[in-house]
Amino acid sequence: MPDMYATQALTHLVPLAEELDKNKVTPGVLGFIVFAALAVGVWLLMKSMNRHMGKVDFEEAPEETDAGAAPEAVGSAKRK
Repeated sequence: MPDMYATQALTHLVPLAEELDKNKVTPGVLGFIVFAALAVGVWLLMKSMNRHMGKVDFEEAPEETDAGAAPEAVGSAKRK
């Protein structure tokens, strides 16, 4: 069979494909299982992302009001 070309293999499979009714071809059980696995994977990724985003502690840098003011002085003034 190593000497068989792809076109020869396709010519042998074409009669098998013509037997299928094009109106009755469905994804079937395998298609459902793949879709369900993808859906579960996306749900788990979103759940993990929410958990990780909840751990993020983001503190915005204070805005400088004076051009010459040090950031520590502005930050300490806001804390009081």
